[in-house]
Amino acid sequence: MKTSILAPSILAADFTDISSALLEIENSSAAWVHLDVMDGHFVPNLTFGPKMIADMRKLSKLFFDVHLMISNPEAMLDAYIEAGADAVTFHIESCVHANRLADKIRKTGKKAGISIVPSTPVSTVAEMLDIVDLILVMSVNPGFGGQSFIPSSMKKVSALAEIRKKEGLDFMIAVDGGVNENNAREIISAGADVLVMGSAFFGSKNKKALAAKIAALPLSD
Repeated sequence: MKTSILAPSILAADFTDISSALLEIENSSAAWVHLDVMDGHFVPNLTFGPKMIADMRKLSKLFFDVHLMISNPEAMLDAYIEAGADAVTFHIESCVHANRLADKIRKTGKKAGISIVPSTPVSTVAEMLDIVDLILVMSVNPGFGGQSFIPSSMKKVSALAEIRKKEGLDFMIAVDGGVNENNAREIISAGADVLVMGSAFFGSKNKKALAAKIAALPLSD
């Protein structure tokens, strides 16, 4: 039986001690690490670039889930692939030729993801669902960590899960923003597979127990 995936977000870690943050994730038994790349243009914040990810790659064998919250993601794709990304997710709002970019990612052997912000409807990515590996539903307005979950995001997760089942597709559904121990079960029950968790993970006193709890959540049919 497939189980839920916890993807702790480095955005909530101490950037002066990334090696310890990666070790905490590994010790918790979480399988993925979520890497939010922000450019100060597509979103109102800056984080890090490909060198940071390349340096982290030397320290960890975790699955690197790279989330490009940047304008013109096609221009930087090669740099993030070379840095060590295992999956690259970009925003439909920032890319005109999204099909072409998703295809390019998959041809490198990496997983291709597409993301939508809270104001973007599921219908916007309808033509992408059969050519991507992951759909990332932003449940906060991207740019900053520690925000509260936007309840209407649950409808998007359910809608995507319904389309996936009806059309026999196999893309994963990830949710990012305000995800915590209290709403995790509801989000998974709605159809999500991957929970991106920042503040709730790094603020937890027992990360191993938290990761075990998430992993024990059965995925919906």
